[in-house]
This record gives sequence, structure tokens and C-alpha cells, in this order.
Amino acid sequence: MLIFRQLFDQQSSTYTYLLADSDTREAVLIDPVFEQARRDAALLEELRLRLLYTIDTHVHADHVTGAWLLKKHTGSKIAISAASGAEGADHYVSHGDTIAFGARHLQVRATPGHTNGCVSLVLDDGSMAFTGDCLLIRGTGRTDFQSGNPHALFRAVHEQLFSLPDTCLLYPAHDYRGLTVTSVDEERRFNPRLGGELCEEDFAVYMTNLGLPHPRQIDVAVPANMKCGVAASDPSQKPLPEWAPLTYTFAGIWEIHPQWLEEHLQAVQIIDVREPDEYEGPLGRIPEAKLISLGNLAKRTAELGKERPIVTVCRAGGRSAQATVILRQAGFEEVANLAGGMLRWRAEGRVVENGSL
Repeated sequence: MLIFRQLFDQQSSTYTYLLADSDTREAVLIDPVFEQARRDAALLEELRLRLLYTIDTHVHADHVTGAWLLKKHTGSKIAISAASGAEGADHYVSHGDTIAFGARHLQVRATPGHTNGCVSLVLDDGSMAFTGDCLLIRGTGRTDFQSGNPHALFRAVHEQLFSLPDTCLLYPAHDYRGLTVTSVDEERRFNPRLGGELCEEDFAVYMTNLGLPHPRQIDVAVPANMKCGVAASDPSQKPLPEWAPLTYTFAGIWEIHPQWLEEHLQAVQIIDVREPDEYEGPLGRIPEAKLISLGNLAKRTAELGKERPIVTVCRAGGRSAQATVILRQAGFEEVANLAGGMLRWRAEGRVVENGSL
């Protein structure tokens, strides 16, 4: 069975696609974003997947690829078109090549026009294709920089994408209106730039007169992406916390494991966000834990210092996860949630006060 996830970066309106073989747990990631590498790695970890390749459909101008970061963190290989001119990839692909993951594979189709090195990726059974910036939902990629060519793009779409089965689902690298998927039949009939009866010359004139501004990140993104992201330097990509061995979840929460916490009780502030009857109840409480119920936390953050990290705890880890969000919004940087809460703490036989189970 195929595992499939469509992920989104709000800043650049970029879609990243995760595909994996459920039997072998081997995966590929299409068009990863630098700032979202931590998120992507967390999802791979939670789904127990082994990332074989990151695949960029082209040298992006609107965001820096996460390919190099993911290679650094997961050991994955970087794949990109041989025609892209990018340096530092492990695998350069050309038209007709395949990229395998488990028993599944993606077929590479050259679809130049947005850039010289654009490719689209077609799943082995023809049920879905990933079109990068070549074909968008009721639109196309622009053709006015990076050796773009409207004639080449028109032919690429008609020969390589519109030749796929009508029912083939098309997933673009971007959408700016919240649309997520289209199909070959829809775009062949309704795409206002090159669908219906529009000819190549119609498309060329349309694209020549778009008058779009250059992407805001082009001066940073293109040089970095020509090195597969290795040159990226982005202040929004914060370093890993060093005060404890934390785990980052796909939900965006930093978690701490019970064993480390039990061994370092004096080094942190433990905030129990349960209700008072739970705090005094049979599950007990962690020594040194301070009771501040979740509903009161936002109003009582002034009671907490910033000289020591904060660990939040509740019954099972749900309320305390929300507590970390509240604390970060209040300006506390060193915050983590106790994974599994008091249920896990007690199941592992950790030290408690006032417990009766």
C-alpha cells in the first residue's frame, strides 16, 4: 500500500509530498522546504519511514530546498534533474529514469519551460503525477526568468502531462488559493492558459504579458538551490535545544522523555497543568511539580522564571502539549512537554509523591 502525505509551507505556498511503501517503509520526499526540514523529519520518525531520496522538481526561486538539511539529519540522497545545473546532488535524473522506493517507483518526465531543468514525476500506476512548477491548478509556472520558454512549456504540458490518463491526479509544487489537487481531464479542459482550444501561440502571448514581479527570495533561493540547499543560512531555522535531549513531533511540540526528567528534577521547573483533584489524586505527582491548571496558565506566567527550562505535565500529555504553546507565546523559549504524561510516568515506575496506584 502507498503511504501519501501532502504537506504545506505557508510562507512560500509550497507543497511538499511524501510517498512511501508501507511494506518496506522506504520513502521519498518531493520538493522539501528548508524551514520545514524539522517538521518533515519528525513525520518520518513518527511514521517509522526511512527516507531514501529528496527530489527537487527544479531549481526553485521562491524558497530554499530542504534537501541538504534532510540529508544531514536522515542520511537521504539528493536527486535533481541533470539539466538543472545544480551541484552537490547524489543522483542526477533524466527523462525516462525511475526512482524506486520499496516496490513502488516514480518515472521522471522532462517538462522544461518554467526552467530548463524542470521535471515532473509520475507514479508507477499512472494514478498521480507531481508537476512541480510546470503545471499548476488552472495555471502554469512563469516563463520569464531562469531560461524560461513558453513554447517549451506548452509542448511539455501537452506531450508529457496531458498524455497521461484523464483520471490521473496532478499535484503541483505551489498553490496560492488553497487548492490542493486537480486532474489531467480538468486541466486539459479548463486551464485558462493552455487548455481547451488554446494554441501554442496563444499561450506564448499570454505568458509574455503576465508582468509578474520577481519572487521575493530569488536572490537567496537560487544560489542556495544551485548547491542543493547546502549554502542556506536562515535565522528562522533555530538550532536544536541543548538543555535536554528533546524530540520534535510532527504536531510542532518539543517532548522530553521521563528517564531524563527523573534524573534532572532539580534542573528544571515542572508545571503540572491538571486540575487540583487530579494533582491530589491516585496518579500522584512528580516531586517539585507546581500546580497551575491549564485554564489559569496564561494568567500566571509571571510566577515562572526563565533561569531554568520548563517541563509541562498532565495526565496523558495532551493538555501539557497545549501548555507549551501558551508558554512559548508568553516568551519562554526552553519549554518541553512530558511525553505520555503521568500515565507513562507511573507505568515506567518513576518516582511520585502522594500516589496510591
